[in-house]
Amino acid sequence: MAKIMPKLITKPVTKPITKRIAMWSGPRNISTAMMRSWENRPDCSVVDEPFYAYYLQQSQSPHPMFEQIMASQSADYDEVAKDMVEGACDTQLHYQKQMTHHMLPHCDLTWTAHLSHCFLIREPAQVVNSYTNSRGECSAEDIGIQRQFELYQAITAITGQNIPVIDSNAVLNHPERVLTKLCTALNIPFDMAMLSWPKGKRDSDGVWASHWYKSVEASTHFARVKQNKLSLSEGQQAVVDEVMPYYEALKAHLLQ
Repeated sequence: MAKIMPKLITKPVTKPITKRIAMWSGPRNISTAMMRSWENRPDCSVVDEPFYAYYLQQSQSPHPMFEQIMASQSADYDEVAKDMVEGACDTQLHYQKQMTHHMLPHCDLTWTAHLSHCFLIREPAQVVNSYTNSRGECSAEDIGIQRQFELYQAITAITGQNIPVIDSNAVLNHPERVLTKLCTALNIPFDMAMLSWPKGKRDSDGVWASHWYKSVEASTHFARVKQNKLSLSEGQQAVVDEVMPYYEALKAHLLQ
């Protein structure tokens, strides 16, 4: 009589659910260095400003490399939003570098309910000075600080998350301390790999990197803030004064 072998019961291999993290900031806010930090984790992939083409299509703002940006990514808001929530991802973490001014006031934000969020802020005078040096002009709309505050309120209401807010200067001066607290707030382990990265370009960088990313391409870590006194023009100071109340409101929520 043939021997009956016991039937082997195998459990299906289940892929770990990807945790998707959206970091909301304005431009010139160490947002690209922060993206480098997260991408250096072996368990994390990143996406660079996924709504940029959508924003340019809607606003027709004459940004550098307008045509190249439009050709490089989808300008369909719903398509991009769905990809941020459901897009293919082979890593446990998916970090999204999101620009607040790309989210125009009429945008449907219900997709944000499926992500974990954090906000990165920077002292407005530093933002205005840096943005003007890179583009030659700067308006309150360009730097997205008012919109950042509006999004903080809206996304908090949608998600119910106690959204952590971190300050760029604190990250630069105390990266391990701040990033450890941020990871704890997001319920993920801190990784020392976040503190440094190889210099150079990345395949994950947006096509606009050649205009905006020269300094970060030369970087290998977060560098301490240089205490240089800024000399702003009357127009620049007017922008700072306009956005300061929103910055202060966000600052009140800094991660302790």
